[in-house]
Amino acid sequence: MEKQRLDKIIASTGKWSRKEAKELTRRGLVTVDGFAVRSVEEKFDPESVKISVNGEALFYRRYTWIMLNKPAGYLSATEDGRGKTVMDLLPQDLRRQELFPVGRLDKDTEGLLLLTNEGGLAHALLSPRRHVDKVYYTRTAGRLTEEDCQAFAAGLSLEDGLQCLPAKLELLSVGEVSEAHVTLREGKFHQAKRMLAARGKPVLYLERVQMGNLPLDLGLSRGSFRFLTEEEIEGLRALV
Repeated sequence: MEKQRLDKIIASTGKWSRKEAKELTRRGLVTVDGFAVRSVEEKFDPESVKISVNGEALFYRRYTWIMLNKPAGYLSATEDGRGKTVMDLLPQDLRRQELFPVGRLDKDTEGLLLLTNEGGLAHALLSPRRHVDKVYYTRTAGRLTEEDCQAFAAGLSLEDGLQCLPAKLELLSVGEVSEAHVTLREGKFHQAKRMLAARGKPVLYLERVQMGNLPLDLGLSRGSFRFLTEEEIEGLRALV
């Protein structure tokens, strides 16, 4: 890996700013392979050296990938003057890592949301050319039918002119309130809600439960998060 300035490596963890890294280094509290370093301008390969900051071993991630179980009431944005964003659910050290949501969930939609600072892979996953599936659990007002499933499979044309790609509607239960899984190959604005509304079955609840080959971790309580494993990240790379 290409060598980087020491302060950049330390700041990439999110635990310390570059200014704090400089001060800690000046005080002799930063070591590389056991030896104190006096200048943050020195460059190292973070994957081939052992760096400690104030006695704490530094765990370097070139990129950070997080799975968040998004609750309702939060905007999928890094900042927004209209209300709380998903970044408010993260500790300060992660907020410093310039993470951003991979796509968007509506304010009232819950479930799987990925956050990362790896722009290339994130944009590839969202590219219309990739058709990475997104699966949603929904409850709708009204009885869903096989005709609705067929309409989704054919590709709906909405009143506003949007031509939707073929999608999958899998019925889970039907009644005055119906349950289903919706699988989309694209991510247009409010798409699942608009498609179901076009069939006369407005959405009462929506939760994203899978993106590509990555399901929502059922062990994550609403509002909590975890880092993706290397295997999960490689699985996302394999999609694109």
